[in-house]
Amino acid sequence: MALLVSVESKRRGFTLTASFEAPTPGITVLFGPSGCGKTTLLNAIAGLSRADRVRVELNGEALHRLPPHRRRIGMVFQEGQLFPHMSVERNLVYGLHRAPKDTRKGLDRGRGLLLAPEIADLLDLQHLRRRRPHNLSGGERQRVAIGRALLSQPRLLLMDEPLASLDAARKAEILPYLQRLRDVMRMPVIYVTHAPDEAYRLADYLVLLEGGQVIAAGPMTDLVSRVDLPLAGRDDASAVLLGYLHSHEADRGLSAIACGGQVYMVPLCDVAPGTAVRLRVPAREVILALEAPRNISVNNVIAGVVCAVRQDVTTHAVLVELDVGGGQIVARVTMDAAERLRLRPGVQVLALIKAMGVELLSG
Repeated sequence: MALLVSVESKRRGFTLTASFEAPTPGITVLFGPSGCGKTTLLNAIAGLSRADRVRVELNGEALHRLPPHRRRIGMVFQEGQLFPHMSVERNLVYGLHRAPKDTRKGLDRGRGLLLAPEIADLLDLQHLRRRRPHNLSGGERQRVAIGRALLSQPRLLLMDEPLASLDAARKAEILPYLQRLRDVMRMPVIYVTHAPDEAYRLADYLVLLEGGQVIAAGPMTDLVSRVDLPLAGRDDASAVLLGYLHSHEADRGLSAIACGGQVYMVPLCDVAPGTAVRLRVPAREVILALEAPRNISVNNVIAGVVCAVRQDVTTHAVLVELDVGGGQIVARVTMDAAERLRLRPGVQVLALIKAMGVELLSG
């Protein structure tokens, strides 16, 4: 099953030519700087704006041949766009009224929230149902907006930078709900952002946009660590590894995460063994060595093979992409270090990573 998108649009001096095919279900993140065409592409998919050519197929069905109101596409915007005169419950019921009649489950006198407890529980909305939007925090408003979109019974959910207007604390509040949405609902989602941390936490598939064109598309874990793509060149460049909680070593204050054939130690966490997790490994936290060091504080000594090397002339640094078995990581080292270690594709190295430098993203 797949989502296929192809859009061409030329408006006011800006040309968008973008095509990609992403697996479903899962979250496809459209990532790129402001003005690269992310929202234009999203609106074309939803049928909210005209394009010179558009093709949108979801699991073989041509959505672009349907009028927008029949595509069953849910939308969540930067600002929740809730009705200010309605309570949370009535805002949610509005979403349920937009659902096709054959998908409604016994709609009874407008008590829509109570008829969809799974969504209310998923987004923790029950205690908010009598409030008005002006009495909600930014994160709460966005949760209500997501719930309203889900109650419309969409086949595809589009989210246009839903966290862009929130401060760091509110982002941290709502991200776990989006992770839960990804893991529980198993719905095709296209999520627009220019924030790498959101892509690291949420994306299954990543589409990188620049100047109105797709420069790369593929599994998120593959693209974020490629040294020939923009993410690896950022100051906050990181790799993301998929794994599971292997075990806890409470006496050492550590937890073991299995990723492919490697085990990474992280600070002791409250996650059940066997739980699927993501690890973020910042490039600045990776030290490279040709031989195993002795008597050091680093808990993770990971064997890898150099895949690619690229010099970043603006920072006088060298980006090194490593295959570590079951995933790729990226290291940023000085030009001097790269020459001394003679880093070239095929060279075997050890990646030294502090346990405190590895971030557990989800569990």
